[in-house]
Amino acid sequence: MSFKRNVRLMAGTAIVWCAAAEIALAQDAAVPAETEVSAPAAEEGDRRLSTVTVTAQRREESVQDVPLAVTAVTGDQLAELRVENIENISLVSPSITFNKTNAPAASSNIQIRGIGTTGQSRVFEGAVGVFIDGVYRTRSGQALSSFLDIDGLQVLRGPQGTLFGKNTSAGALLLNSTAPNLDEVNGYVTASYGNYNAFDISGAVNIPVSDTFALRIAGSHSERDGYLENPEGGSENDQSMGSFKVSALWEPTDTLSFRLIADYSNEDDEVGYATVDAVDGPLQPLIDGLTLANGRGVPSRNIEDYETSLSTPTSNKVEDKGIALLVDWDIGPGTLKSVTAQREYDTVQNADADFTGADILVIEELFNSSFFSQEFTYGGELTGPVNANYLFGAFYSDEELDMGRNLDWGAQAQPFWDVVLGAQGVPAGLSNAAPGNWAREVLVGTAESLALFTHWDFALNDQFNLITGLRYSEDDKTGAFTYDFFRDPIFDPLAIAGSGPGPQYARTFSDEAVSGTLSLQYRPNTDVMYYASYNRGYKAGGVNVDASGAGVPGSSLNPLDTGSMADPVFAPETIDAFELGAKIDWQDGAARTNVAVFYNDIKDLQVAQFLGLIFTILNSPEAESYGAEFEHTQALTDYLVWNASATWLPEAGYGEDAAIGVLSGRRFPNAPEISANTALNLDYELSGGKALTGLLQVQYSGERFTNTASNLQEDAVTLVNANLGVKFDSGLSVSAFIRNATDARYVSQHFNTPLQGDDRNGYVAAPRTFGVSVRKTF
Repeated sequence: MSFKRNVRLMAGTAIVWCAAAEIALAQDAAVPAETEVSAPAAEEGDRRLSTVTVTAQRREESVQDVPLAVTAVTGDQLAELRVENIENISLVSPSITFNKTNAPAASSNIQIRGIGTTGQSRVFEGAVGVFIDGVYRTRSGQALSSFLDIDGLQVLRGPQGTLFGKNTSAGALLLNSTAPNLDEVNGYVTASYGNYNAFDISGAVNIPVSDTFALRIAGSHSERDGYLENPEGGSENDQSMGSFKVSALWEPTDTLSFRLIADYSNEDDEVGYATVDAVDGPLQPLIDGLTLANGRGVPSRNIEDYETSLSTPTSNKVEDKGIALLVDWDIGPGTLKSVTAQREYDTVQNADADFTGADILVIEELFNSSFFSQEFTYGGELTGPVNANYLFGAFYSDEELDMGRNLDWGAQAQPFWDVVLGAQGVPAGLSNAAPGNWAREVLVGTAESLALFTHWDFALNDQFNLITGLRYSEDDKTGAFTYDFFRDPIFDPLAIAGSGPGPQYARTFSDEAVSGTLSLQYRPNTDVMYYASYNRGYKAGGVNVDASGAGVPGSSLNPLDTGSMADPVFAPETIDAFELGAKIDWQDGAARTNVAVFYNDIKDLQVAQFLGLIFTILNSPEAESYGAEFEHTQALTDYLVWNASATWLPEAGYGEDAAIGVLSGRRFPNAPEISANTALNLDYELSGGKALTGLLQVQYSGERFTNTASNLQEDAVTLVNANLGVKFDSGLSVSAFIRNATDARYVSQHFNTPLQGDDRNGYVAAPRTFGVSVRKTF
């Protein structure tokens, strides 16, 4: 990739800063985020909350000194909340949501403040970046693997257009593995068992080998039966996952350290294709008849029964593995850091692709990503006439995508198509839907990125800081689609219907962009910080790689039907984000209140749509979101802490534009107007070196759209979660837990059911789960 040297620097947008509400300023403050990290032991009766240390600006500092909205939790708090991977990340903050449908590589979507990469696409990079140990994960689905031996999680809300690996237009998740230490042998073992035969065990051990070298080894395994039942008895969507991680730390000198991290995770289960019937289409009687003829039962139409029927056993196999080398070298006035990574992400799915008990369509889908990245940063501190923290960095990544699909007609495909096409005047038996393989698709792509960036935090005086950053990025991508085999391009049912074979193509995409940040901080005293910020977010465009990426051909039996052609290239998206915030500690440090108001102006928002047979990608020319966030933590007593957080999104939607069809003027999916969490945490000291621990949490999410291809909505939902346990001085703790205590049952995401016109199926959220957990630290 050539690098353009004549980069024109983008001028910072002027900020009109307004003081955010004077909340309880008559009282003292100190300042962190929504959840506490660790703190030194306080004197009896001292309710001061702990200091939260984050790396949101690529250096360690209190979250209350960072001019952006950040929520930080420790590994222990993730365990207490039972946030075991990205799926229930909303337990941490109501501003962030995660959804996936069938394919983890293509359908996993993370949204912050309503903004994210939505829909299903093999080539989408996340608008919310996931960085584990400083390494960018190209697919949000990679965060579905276990949060194994994680020391902490940081949720950065709003565009991160300067500091982190790839540009992220909506926010970032930063996860850091627990590092080996040179001091002592220690570790933990945790095991739990619950309903749905859910079992998991995990553990880690730290082994100092010498004064300069240490190892840390961690592993986990989990299993559970599926939440969905079939009419014949038995469960669907059973799950099994395992993870393993080895970290090595070598500190040859006081100024130089090397950390090597190798990890492997696998998933081998049935997840992805067992769904509930949400909206019956005109073909439902035909599907029910074929289901009964196939010896399967027709599932309940009551969504709350969580019942499904499949004709073909499904499997979902995922392997995610990689190695990273992290180097820190104190040299000159600053620190040089290097992060080098190589990762491999593979998924293989065998799917009942009609999602019914009728034997119509079977698909094997393959996805492989081979990813290399290298990042260098050099940062330090200037003192003297100019007082500033500075950072310079360079980032490079190269990804190769190798994908494919094998498509088979099932034993009942011919009678199904005879009825469907017969209604359109096609004689019965004319179509060729004989059982067996009818198409093999080959899909490939590449993505190469290069960026230079810098970030400066100027201390203007004791009260004011000016923060500015700039980033230049280049992206080159390719995408190509071809058939290795298409059995009958004239009489295949999809050829007759005008949906295949799709045009074959090979396209390229190149772009360059400048993004950055400008913030002003004001500290009227040591307990209060106000900030105003502007951030420019950018996410590269690319090439839609799919059988329908360049359109559909038109009916093979109708010479007048010329089909529709499309450009598989989609444009980059940009976000201009403005934010005002206040971070306040009060009640002598026993209470913290953080608030933020924000406005996001979005251009060419990328949206993927699954229309029942084809996958499309479009750009919404205009979109916007604005709202407010509130986070509060308060030590009510020496042993009881209250947390509350809420996100208000009065606007989070697409602009009016006929080109985006059903989405025109509508809200984003999974972006409720109101979402909130509140919780009480108990840690009560008993006699004999014991303590009573507990958590009571309530989550609320308002009404929301559930899809990018239809206007189906889901009602507001309230969830109740709780833990109660005892911990001992010996390091042993025993607890009981319950999630979704009221057994609320609802659809997390709807989709257009393949081959069935206006029929809609739905992926469901977890029902009530409960169990016991035992943990031993040493």
